[in-house]
Amino acid sequence: MQSNKKQKQLTGITALYCRLSRDDNTDRESNSIANQKKMLQAYAKENHMGNTKFYVDDGYTGTNFNRPGFQELLDDIEMGYVSTIIVKDMSRFGREYLQVGYYTENYFPDHNVRFIAINDNVDCVDGATDMDDFIPIKNIMNELYAKDISRKVRSAHNTRGRAGEPLSQPPYGYVKDPQDKKRWIIDPEAAAVVREIFKLYLDGNGEDTIARIMQDEQHLNCTAYWASKGINRGGKKSQPNPYKWKSSTIHGILTRQEYCGDVLNFKTHSKSFKNHRRIDNPKEDWMVFEDRHEAIIERDTYKKVQKRLKSTHQRAPKEANGPKSIFCDILRCADCGSKMWYHTNTQNKDIHYFSCSNYVKDYRGTCLTRHYIRADAVEAVVEMELRRLAEYLVADENRFAEILARKSNKQYESEKKAAASELRKSEMRIEMIPKLLKSLYEDKLEGKTTEENYSILSSEYADEREQLKKKILKLRKKLAEMGEKESEREEFIRAIRKFMEMRTLTKQVLNELIDHIDVYETQGTGRNKTQRLVIYYKFVGYLDIDPTQCHPNYTADIREGVAVEYVSCEPSDGQKELFPEQYGEGDDSFEEEETEQA
Repeated sequence: MQSNKKQKQLTGITALYCRLSRDDNTDRESNSIANQKKMLQAYAKENHMGNTKFYVDDGYTGTNFNRPGFQELLDDIEMGYVSTIIVKDMSRFGREYLQVGYYTENYFPDHNVRFIAINDNVDCVDGATDMDDFIPIKNIMNELYAKDISRKVRSAHNTRGRAGEPLSQPPYGYVKDPQDKKRWIIDPEAAAVVREIFKLYLDGNGEDTIARIMQDEQHLNCTAYWASKGINRGGKKSQPNPYKWKSSTIHGILTRQEYCGDVLNFKTHSKSFKNHRRIDNPKEDWMVFEDRHEAIIERDTYKKVQKRLKSTHQRAPKEANGPKSIFCDILRCADCGSKMWYHTNTQNKDIHYFSCSNYVKDYRGTCLTRHYIRADAVEAVVEMELRRLAEYLVADENRFAEILARKSNKQYESEKKAAASELRKSEMRIEMIPKLLKSLYEDKLEGKTTEENYSILSSEYADEREQLKKKILKLRKKLAEMGEKESEREEFIRAIRKFMEMRTLTKQVLNELIDHIDVYETQGTGRNKTQRLVIYYKFVGYLDIDPTQCHPNYTADIREGVAVEYVSCEPSDGQKELFPEQYGEGDDSFEEEETEQA
């Protein structure tokens, strides 16, 4: 056995291991990879150790052994190729003392590998050394050093982050400014792709569809693009298809607020200097610095995308990659509120229809009726209603704008008033808590309350204060959004004008005009069936622009002997609210609108 060890040490690889962390700022020159290589090569030569091979980890922390160079070294040890390992000192090998101890005291001796740390005078020849008692202490000192460095780095990290300096790598579409590494500048080539992705999404395309378009247009995916520019951002360096995009990548791009020109810090954290896995922070802990670099996407465009993202993430059970209707994600069941799923008739591929996604018989849901409706009927009814809006806009734009203002103001005024009242109450309460804590502390000093009661109540007050902080932020955000209604009404009118110019329905026009459409269950039998659709427009909700006129409803023959009349509007108390003068009522007689026209 002893002769086998000597033979291995004469013929095996002499592994020269070098490591340098980004955090090794002190004495960085002497610890550089180049200097480590010189020292290790010289030591091997002086001690007549041939067959040398370098294993290098540049930019990897010593508290984690999942490093590519070290893993390659372990692979060669497992194959029996390595006889000796030489490092500059124990800290270059690692800074986590339990792991270091395992390798030096168990793993290397078990594999007949000699371990040498030059500056620490460690030479574990034959698995033993005079320094055995010192090595664990040295390893603990190295770990304490790593912990101290981590604390200092974290402190500097927090200082930079709170000052608005980007803490993360620039996302696809940006690069670091060569003149100022703390600043991001636009990468024109990638930024053009980002803009196209946002436009495609607002045009009504889903994330899967956009991913396929990116591949068809031969755009390198993010990882492949960075690799083509010589930027190391992780991921596989070689990919079978560098033009293949994932829908998750598209989603990640669509949700990046950084494209508005903002810096978002403290989105994640790690538990300790030993565990480098990133954990998401709650959004209220993020720090957002607006307009810190040039925007790729306008803020209004970004907000529109986020609104659509919130309402569209529900997948149909079939035809996920098949044909799509422009009304997907817009139709809802009027009874249970669930989205309507798009289908193709299995007997006749030319017939497409929607049904409630929560129908009890189809998908183990709870809705008792299917709410079946033909896709072509939906398109005909919606197009008819939009043309009526367009005609009224052309006839009297001022009157049209007045109606929109009256409708939207009434809908949001009560919400705004309630939010403002709740905000005042919350702000008054949070100002009161320090006074309550002071009074409670005085009661404890005077013996009016026990230490236990003081501890319980002070903890409850602290929790209440944190909850109030979050509540106040949400209320302020809500009130700020309500202040944008005037510009939203103008957008609504512009979208109708766009429809007038196009004279056809597109997904983009629908997204700009319609919030959702409620579909009711069909009533009646035979040729006397009726089905109600109620359109809820963006910013104003339900709207029948001219109830004094009787408009014909759309009727379609479904099959032999069966016809359905689709009802989209009907004079009722809801219309009287919008046109009081036409029903002999003044402004003071307004009543709440009935949103459900049954």
